[in-house]
Amino acid sequence: MKSQPGKQHDLHGSAPDNHHTALLLIDVISDFEFPRGDELFEHALPIAPRIAALKRRAADLGIPVIYVNDNFGRWQSKFEQIVNHCLKDNVRGLPFVKQLVPGSRDYFVLKPKHSGFYQTPLELLLKHLGSQRLILTGVSTNSCVLFTANDAYMRDIELMVPEDCVAACNAEEHCFAMDQIKNMLKADTRPSTEIDLDNLGPPESE
Repeated sequence: MKSQPGKQHDLHGSAPDNHHTALLLIDVISDFEFPRGDELFEHALPIAPRIAALKRRAADLGIPVIYVNDNFGRWQSKFEQIVNHCLKDNVRGLPFVKQLVPGSRDYFVLKPKHSGFYQTPLELLLKHLGSQRLILTGVSTNSCVLFTANDAYMRDIELMVPEDCVAACNAEEHCFAMDQIKNMLKADTRPSTEIDLDNLGPPESE
């Protein structure tokens, strides 16, 4: 039976949103129970409320929110199980994760490696959403954020990486990665409070 025009938004699991920009939350659903996790958690905790505020602003404007998260090396991982683990198992990351709990309208992509694009449906999802610009947030700046930014840049996707919404294990690693992201990947790295989402037009064609 042919679907009626305008009814696609009723289909379970479809991608009904359409926007030139998408907000990515990278590895924010984390227990931080891994080597150097204590260092990363210390620097990540202050960025959680900033990401949450940016997410609320984006959602209010219809900007799609996509959680791009590590599968913890478990190939049968389900995103809901990962969220529940971080919220209920008294893990280090609980104070961080509880500020960034996914909503019913958010999307999620599980990744096996550092980049959100490697062996994931992220690129296809972005095409369905019509997004040619990404706002990257999350952890860690010099690993998964950097690798995802690099792969987005190679796909001619415009980048925004607000410096106050990403974190690494220490300031040196964070600053090194931000320098690469700004100068090599041509990303806009202004703080999230300076991003005018209301007047953020489509990316300019090269």
